[in-house]
Amino acid sequence: MIEQKTEMLRNVKVREQSLLRNVYLWMTLALAVTAMVAYGVASNPGLMRVFYGNPMVMLLLVVAEFAIVFFLSARLQTMTKGAAIGSFLAYSVLNGVIFSTIFYVYDLGAVFKAFSVAAVMFLGMSMYATTTKRDLHSWGYYLMVSLWGLVIATLMNMFFRSSGMDYIISILGVVIFMGLTAWDTQKVVQVNNQYAWDMDEDTFSKLGVVFALSLYLDFLNIFLYLLRFFSNGDRRN
Repeated sequence: MIEQKTEMLRNVKVREQSLLRNVYLWMTLALAVTAMVAYGVASNPGLMRVFYGNPMVMLLLVVAEFAIVFFLSARLQTMTKGAAIGSFLAYSVLNGVIFSTIFYVYDLGAVFKAFSVAAVMFLGMSMYATTTKRDLHSWGYYLMVSLWGLVIATLMNMFFRSSGMDYIISILGVVIFMGLTAWDTQKVVQVNNQYAWDMDEDTFSKLGVVFALSLYLDFLNIFLYLLRFFSNGDRRN
C-alpha cells in the first residue's frame, strides 16, 4: 500500500487524476456539510434567533470566514494536513449557518432548480478545463477584473435597486464564476505538473483541500447567482 502511494506521488499523470479526485471529493463533502447545516439551522427557530437576532453574531461569523480563507491561502506550506482539513470543514459549517436564510427567502423549487443547473454548468466547465489543450492561464487577469466590476455593480445596485440591473448582475456572475471554475480546475493540473516527481503525501493532501476550497466557492457563487436569476416571483418574502 505504501509502495503504491509512493509510486502514485512520483507519477505526474497518475497523481493528477488522484489529486483531481481528492479535490472533488472534499468539495462534495463540504457542499453536503453546508447544505445539512443550512437546513438544520433553518428548521430550528431557536438557532435562527441566536444567529440572526444579534447582528454582532453574524458579523463574527463573516469575520471568521475571512480568517479561515486567509489562513488556508497563506499558510499552505506551514500548516498541518489536519489543520487544513479542519479549517475547510469549519468554513463549510459557517457557510451553512449563513446560507440558512435561503430556505426562508426562496421557494424550494427555485433552490432545487438553481442547484441542478449549477451542477451541470460546473461539471461542464471542469470537464472542459481538464480536456482542452488551450492554456487558460491568461483568463485569470480578465476574470479578476470582471469580478471586481461585478462587486462594484452589486454595491451600486444596492442603492438603485434596479430589477433589470439585478438580472444583468446575475447573468454576469454566472458567466464569471463559470470561467473561474475552468481556470481553477486547470490550475490544479498546472500546479501538479510544477511539482514534477517531487511531491510528498502531506503536500498532496493539503493541495487537495486548498483547491477544493476554490472550486467550492466557484460552485456556491454559480448557485447563488442562478438562484437570484430563477427566483423572480418565487421569493417567499
